[in-house]
Amino acid sequence: MMDIGQLNPLRWIGSTSYEVRGKTVLITGAGQGIGLELAKILYARGASVALVDIDEGAARIAAEALGDRACAIAADVADRESTDKAIAQAVARFGRLDVVVANAGVVPRPATLRTMDSSDFDRVIGINLTGVFNTVHPALDHVIAAKGHVVVVSSAAAFAPGMGGAPYMISKAGVEQLGRALRVELAAVGATAGVAYFGVVETAMTHDTLDRDELGRALGDMLPWPLNVRITAAEAAETIADGIGRRAARTIAPSGWEPYALLRGAVNVVLDNRLARDAGVQALVREVEQRNGRPAS
Repeated sequence: MMDIGQLNPLRWIGSTSYEVRGKTVLITGAGQGIGLELAKILYARGASVALVDIDEGAARIAAEALGDRACAIAADVADRESTDKAIAQAVARFGRLDVVVANAGVVPRPATLRTMDSSDFDRVIGINLTGVFNTVHPALDHVIAAKGHVVVVSSAAAFAPGMGGAPYMISKAGVEQLGRALRVELAAVGATAGVAYFGVVETAMTHDTLDRDELGRALGDMLPWPLNVRITAAEAAETIADGIGRRAARTIAPSGWEPYALLRGAVNVVLDNRLARDAGVQALVREVEQRNGRPAS
């Protein structure tokens, strides 16, 4: 019979505490939002930080503001060659790579699966899911050599039905599974991985999607308390940073999503049925389809 201790991925490492001082951390989507705030926190804690972003100018401004232990790297996470080069640049600059945070992500325009442009679906999956693989894959040998840590940023959206924005939920559910698999696999070779989940975070992406769009506001209004509680990008970043510090298998913020995360197997059966029958949801779905040129039949 297997000893339960054999299931502990940290038994090869010897400690759940992880000090980032003197380590090198690479963060994607680091030109703004959560990625930028995380770079600030980890730099302040003594790490060298590679800020990777498709917007080279934003990454450079951020890196220069941090100081000598920060560098900017331009990369499109949806492009595998681009991320391969980004990892190589970070290692060449700092001589090592200990921690990778795959944070870059986008949201689609509101649309149903029937009415969305297939290129929108491909773009979201390419950045949010394939982009995580593209970021993590070329970094793993370096992380393993350093007995380091990987964080993949999923979302509480992975728990919920995705009407009107399914590609985002689909991608984040995939990221969750990637992170869980990685956690088990890295345990065999002395490194760790964790998944970060967030509810609604005050970022430019959130404002564009939920606040400045009429349909987005309607979708946001459907979230009950406490699921509609918002946190700042800095609060989300601190959650990731503290999770790295304890090699956390998962982090969730705000805390109101924790019961949903734990009980979603049962909750989602009821929730999906309720939403499918809800007249308000049905009206909103029809409105989304009408906006995308598909009047209700």
